[in-house]
Amino acid sequence: QVQLVESGGGLVQAGGSLRLSCAASTRTFSNYAMGWFRQVPGEEREFVAAISWNGINTVFADSVKGRFTISRDGIVNRAYLQMTSLKPEDTAVYYCAADETLGYDSATSDRREYDYWGQGTQVTVSS
Repeated sequence: QVQLVESGGGLVQAGGSLRLSCAASTRTFSNYAMGWFRQVPGEEREFVAAISWNGINTVFADSVKGRFTISRDGIVNRAYLQMTSLKPEDTAVYYCAADETLGYDSATSDRREYDYWGQGTQVTVSS
């Protein structure tokens, strides 16, 4: 069982930046592919970004390409989502997720693949 805790959300003006952090309670963090998703009330949870076990391969939603980056640090067992040039439409609750079944160099946008989820952190972008 892996517990994930997100942090770093908040209120920011359009054009600003935030860095979300996801702390994983596992000694085998390097064995998990990680992903970030977001959800607004009344809508489905949507994919944002993902990173493979080995940190080499990444996948991004078209809506965030060029603005968001995803990274991971196996020493502190954290995944990060650096968000820049934020827009009001980025407003959502952001969730991190961990996948223990993918290959070491795979990253996926399919939320059904993920085995563990955090509780989410709110990001609000004002216009």
